[in-house]
Amino acid sequence: MSRCAFRHAATVACLGLALVAGLPALAAPTAAPEVAWLSAGADADVERAFAQARGESKPLLLYWGAKWCPPCNHLKATLFNRQDFIERSRAFVPVYVDGDLPGAQKLGARFKVRGYPTLILFSPQGSEITRLPGEVDAPQVMRVLQLGLAGGRPAKAVLADVRAGKPITANEWRMLAFYSWDTDEGELVAEAERAALLVTLAAACPSAEVETATRLWLKALAASDDAKGVKADDALRARVARVLADPAASRAQMDVLTNAADEIVRALGGGAKQRAVLVAAYDKAMQRLEADTTLSRADRMGALIARIDLARVDLPKDAKDVKLPPPLVRDVRAHVARADREITDGYERQAVITAGAYALTQAGLGPESDALLKANLAKSHSPYYLMSALAGNAKARGDKAEALRWYEQAYAKSEGPATRLQWGASYVSALVDLAPQDAQRIERAASQVFAEAGAQQGAFYERSARSLQRVGKKLASWNAGDAHADVMRRLQAQLTPVCAGQPAADGQRAACEALLRGGPAA
Repeated sequence: MSRCAFRHAATVACLGLALVAGLPALAAPTAAPEVAWLSAGADADVERAFAQARGESKPLLLYWGAKWCPPCNHLKATLFNRQDFIERSRAFVPVYVDGDLPGAQKLGARFKVRGYPTLILFSPQGSEITRLPGEVDAPQVMRVLQLGLAGGRPAKAVLADVRAGKPITANEWRMLAFYSWDTDEGELVAEAERAALLVTLAAACPSAEVETATRLWLKALAASDDAKGVKADDALRARVARVLADPAASRAQMDVLTNAADEIVRALGGGAKQRAVLVAAYDKAMQRLEADTTLSRADRMGALIARIDLARVDLPKDAKDVKLPPPLVRDVRAHVARADREITDGYERQAVITAGAYALTQAGLGPESDALLKANLAKSHSPYYLMSALAGNAKARGDKAEALRWYEQAYAKSEGPATRLQWGASYVSALVDLAPQDAQRIERAASQVFAEAGAQQGAFYERSARSLQRVGKKLASWNAGDAHADVMRRLQAQLTPVCAGQPAADGQRAACEALLRGGPAA
């Protein structure tokens, strides 16, 4: 599935009523039994897995994910169930870290993983070789995985050689081009420096490596804005035009083109006439990908979303009264309806239908997005994710009461310690934004989140810590000028013993104590 669909759907979730009456939730699908995943939720689990990797002289593949996450479900539907991946998994030790296991967020801090999903390949000795791109289609992932399994050097060492002006092999250039820069988390480069680094790599890549160099240029464009990264010229615009016009080349670069259509168009700049020609060529390429049955349904949905993004490229991102070209609107309706009708796999449904609902919303079809989400609540193993999307739709159209109803219901139905803190933070944030006068409801929701944090192991690491920090910042802004000093005193009194019970050595206690000051989490 394209990162575009992931990115926009995940924005919705970054959020005790009953489900729709008479609609029982379906059981969660199970992971492919052929892959011998080792579950890890603590340092001891990971150490045993690394000991096995050393003993068997095998690399270790760490997969960091969550039950509700659409791109994680996409991997389960398109990669982890492939026979070649299942067979290849016998050549490495596969380890799954579910972000909702009790100690998982501490492991997240250890391995510098945040976004779901993240895939990291380690050597048998435990050094990181590369981070695999979860957004490319499965055959490409398999090729990149094979580069690492074939004794590839760590990406960090390869990058150091490039920076030192030393030659690297064609396969090493390919590893850098397909490195998962979006989940790097500062392992190779600070986020603020990523765009400039990608420009440097693209310029240094040998001209003979046309596909690899093109991918690096597209990645650089996707990471650029007016203040950093690429300063596009006619040669770069011509390169992109050639890719868009060539079906094989655009298919090879599918994930970047669909994930970042609007970013690439904006970064290429040019005059109004140039922009119009570029957008037309880009839309034509996306129509080909949308119709390409060699791609997964999620990737084809990503191409459709890219078309919507292109049609909205000159509109504000939060524009509500959107009038897209009627043929595109018809395509959106037909594409989403077909996916909803044809999908039978639970993992695929979680990945595709959430993206389809987003596509409908972006196309100005909010009521149809709501109808799709409601019809799929009983078909989802994580209906709270869809409820969050319903809340976002209601908020966008200004229906505050309906938005808060769905935010509350999503929190009530959410499962797993890290997930509950994330959804609880979204509910508290929505209350502060939409009902700041309802101090009693805000206090009750924040108190529940803090109580759950106090009962959890590792609540002040990684994603969980950031969820709690989000609550703290929202409450601090709500209490500006001590407008709700009594509520804040009661919440602080509740939080004080929770903080006292956190270990001081690794920053958890400090992260807890900073919450109601709006300070940073560790």
